Amino acid sequence: MADLIRGNALAENEWTWVKLPESTEPVRKAAGKVVMFKLTGEPAAPEDVVAACAVPAGKVMIPLTVWLRRREELAARVAAGEIAVWLDSHEEPAELAESLGGDLNRLPLIGVNFPKFIDGRGFSIAFILRTRYGYRNELRALGDVLRDQMFFFRRTGFDAYLLRADQKPERCIAALNDFTTPYQTSTDGITPVFRRRIGQKAIA
Repeated sequence: MADLIRGNALAENEWTWVKLPESTEPVRKAAGKVVMFKLTGEPAAPEDVVAACAVPAGKVMIPLTVWLRRREELAARVAAGEIAVWLDSHEEPAELAESLGGDLNRLPLIGVNFPKFIDGRGFSIAFILRTRYGYRNELRALGDVLRDQMFFFRRTGFDAYLLRADQKPERCIAALNDFTTPYQTSTDGITPVFRRRIGQKAIA
């Protein structure tokens, strides 16, 4: 079973991660759109697959496609704090924001899936959720969550990490502090090296 890190410590995972059932139809994803092709407008997940996706009782984290098409059905559970939504790496935060009237903080948790280690689009999604949409609640990294990414997860806005099953949680927690001085700006408010150097020259 995968371990969950919240903040800087192991935590109990009270949320069930719901995924779409398997489909016999091939799914082709265009980056930035939940469609197979922009010209056809075909949904990335067939209607019957979305309809067949079970949403169990308790706290559940559901796919964006399920939320977009079944949100009226789930409205009462959102109000009760039982529904979270997760985005795949090709999906747009704007669609989630629009579906909630711009108030993402109605959701207690948003997940972002990293299907492969080499797919870094989830970092941009997290940054956008925090900076453009002002999301303040738990932002959880899902999928191929590895020790080598931990520092960068935190810098781009994540504060919870569902580790890949083969990862050692103590090493991943330590990796949150791999570097003391970043080279880029991000969501954490730490002044990067280049700005410190510019400031020192100005003073000189």
